[in-house]
Amino acid sequence: MAESGTGAGETLVVDVPSSSSSSVSDFKGLPRSNTAPVKAYNTARLEASTSNSNLERSITERQRLAKALPNPLSKLFNDKISTKKKHRMLTRIATVKNDGTVEVELPSSVEPPFEPRSPYGNGDVVDEEELVDFRYMRPLQIAILIVGTRGDVQPFVAIGKLLQHYGHRVRLATHANFKEFVLTAGLEFYPLGGDPKVLAEYMVKNKGFLPSAPSEIPIQRKQIKEIIYSLLPACEDPDLDSGIAFKAEAIIANPPAYGHTHVAEKMNIPIHIIFTMPWTPTSEFPHPLSRVKQPAAYRFSYQIVDSMIWLGIRDIINDFRKKKLKLRPVTYLSGSQGSASDKPHAYIWSPNLVPKPEDWGPKIDVVGFCFLDLASNYEPPESLVRWIEDGEKPIYIGFGSLPVQEPEQMTQIIVDALKWTGQRGIINKGWGGLGNLKEPKEFVYLLDNVPHDWLFLHCKAVVHHGGAGTTAAGLKAACPTTIVPFFGDQPFWGDRVHARGVGPPPIPVDQFTLPKLINAIKFMLDPEVKERAVELAKAIESEDGVTGAVKAFLKHLPPQLPPHPELPIPKSRRRPHSVFHSLTHCLRFS
Repeated sequence: MAESGTGAGETLVVDVPSSSSSSVSDFKGLPRSNTAPVKAYNTARLEASTSNSNLERSITERQRLAKALPNPLSKLFNDKISTKKKHRMLTRIATVKNDGTVEVELPSSVEPPFEPRSPYGNGDVVDEEELVDFRYMRPLQIAILIVGTRGDVQPFVAIGKLLQHYGHRVRLATHANFKEFVLTAGLEFYPLGGDPKVLAEYMVKNKGFLPSAPSEIPIQRKQIKEIIYSLLPACEDPDLDSGIAFKAEAIIANPPAYGHTHVAEKMNIPIHIIFTMPWTPTSEFPHPLSRVKQPAAYRFSYQIVDSMIWLGIRDIINDFRKKKLKLRPVTYLSGSQGSASDKPHAYIWSPNLVPKPEDWGPKIDVVGFCFLDLASNYEPPESLVRWIEDGEKPIYIGFGSLPVQEPEQMTQIIVDALKWTGQRGIINKGWGGLGNLKEPKEFVYLLDNVPHDWLFLHCKAVVHHGGAGTTAAGLKAACPTTIVPFFGDQPFWGDRVHARGVGPPPIPVDQFTLPKLINAIKFMLDPEVKERAVELAKAIESEDGVTGAVKAFLKHLPPQLPPHPELPIPKSRRRPHSVFHSLTHCLRFS
């Protein structure tokens, strides 16, 4: 698996109904969503709320949405309409394509909803003056809940390390196969359910949403249940190795953690959603998992995708709420289009690549890419160093952990394109089986995974699948970029890179041909493209996404926090005068 990661778009699965004749209960799967609607956390004050107040507000939200949305979309929020009928409505306006995206078709008469522009516009994440109160914040116990590949986990390791530096106790809960990675970074670890390899294989095999066979549905249901039911223990159970107690006072999570908002509701603690791709409705671009031709339907695409996800997972979420959290079941359809808008979100991409939409309010921040330094501790093979030094900078081509349908044919296309354009190339073999050459080529170097933050500095351009982490690493290294999207949010990043002028139009993997790759390489070799890549890299270098994410998290915490729980500090972090040490670190936050 690539060190810089593949981004959330590769491993997060949603199974949705494919025809109006099928029951929603027949299609259950692993979503990439703000899961179900819950009580929005009030960042103005910390207070408990009753189920009645939740219900009252949910009714208000549904009424507001019903008035704002066109028919038949407004009917999705009518509780008197059955789930099956809602399913049929969705299938009339949305079609799941082979690449895992949802194609949305609304009547031409649909007008874009009026949304007031945010007075915060595309400005900085947080002004320093706004942080005065938070510099004196007492140390918190923070649970970070992350589902996905290593590329999804890696940015949160960097965020967790900075929070810990400022005196907070951080537990990063993710899949068991990342335990060593998290512990080596100096953070506490707790295992979540689910196997990212299983999720990745499913996503590649099914091109996104739909299961290729009914036999796969139980596998995905087992995965999602394992994840959801591990969330509450991750926030309040003792460390499994040391037995030292832990109880979260705040949660940071990415949307594929599914039940994250429900656990926050149960514990009555604040939650901050941090993600690598847009999940908040906007009129400026469509949902990354959708295909929308009408700009008027951009905002609706978020509501449609979220609705499809919710219809597929509501029974799992409600079982969790009733059986484990002892909360009332959620009976209305919501998500990113409803109560989740009350939760603070931080998006970890560069505002110089995708500026903050003007219709996103003050609870939403675009903080910059979050990089974890891996290059400084990496010792490259001598053969690789010698090969790089023996000629011009090469072009990198690799697709991380994504299996390739015809690896021999794709390898031949890559080799022929390099030869045709007179370029040297590094081919990352990855999981796709690339690089099986009949005979070695002097202008081609084959390698396994290498930290992208080291490798890309030695490349003149990169060609990859468009995972968020890999895209960020290439742009930071000033590499013109060609994205070959497989599914998920990868086409979105391909479009953003092209719109910024630092890469050609994306080449979908099923359209990967020799002429297109040759043209893409020629595009990337244009000096003007390189100049724009250098300009963007300088802008990204001036950003600090990790600090931005931490500041955004602290900014949105309620000013009044409950008393600190009397829990022992792990021995690995115990120091003389530890409380004073933690407070002084908080005072240094600026």
